[in-house]
Amino acid sequence: MPVQCDVCHTELATRQTFADHMRRHTGDTPYDCTVCDKKFTQNSHLRAHFRTHTGEKPFECTVCNKKFAQAGDLRRHLLTHTGVKPFECTVCSKKFKQASKLRQHLLTHTGEKPFECTVCNKKYAQAGDLRRHLLTHTGVKPFECTVCSKKFKQASELRQHLLTHTGEKSFECTVCDKKFAQNAHLRAHFRTHTGEKPFECTVCNKKYAHSSHLRRHVLTHT
Repeated sequence: MPVQCDVCHTELATRQTFADHMRRHTGDTPYDCTVCDKKFTQNSHLRAHFRTHTGEKPFECTVCNKKFAQAGDLRRHLLTHTGVKPFECTVCSKKFKQASKLRQHLLTHTGEKPFECTVCNKKYAQAGDLRRHLLTHTGVKPFECTVCSKKFKQASELRQHLLTHTGEKSFECTVCDKKFAQNAHLRAHFRTHTGEKPFECTVCNKKYAHSSHLRRHVLTHT
């Protein structure tokens, strides 16, 4: 016989599921991890957590056989095969495969920046942006080129660098058809067509098309 929760009025099928449900309201955590002493409201949550210690991955993708520790991780992974994007932004209608990606995207509309650097207090909308920023303080460069062993702070920088070894130039100027290995080089080149000079000296207000030219100019003031 179903039992109804007096707090949120949810109906539970059995007294056991009702007891598990009520712990969400009371905060009671009777299930202890024997490895790290972390506590949980439900035994199923403890079992899922325990796999972080054992490395067990019982949930397997039937398409590519990749394995996961959590059922939720497998469900999210399956969307990479189907291409389905069930989470839609109510502001711009952009769709996402994961609810977490949608939540991150929504910050671009609100302007909220909840992720703050503990060193310099700079704030970011995305956790990934903060992690990349933190490398500027630590100096760590975890991404290494397998050809020349040069190291980079970001994976995107390494990918661009690898093009210098392959000779590939996939970024083409729409004005003169000149090609570049890196998008940043194309953008810098494009300013030769537009005449744009976005880099301004704070001392004399002289402007430059390239940041390197500004840096050299600033030395004339020192």
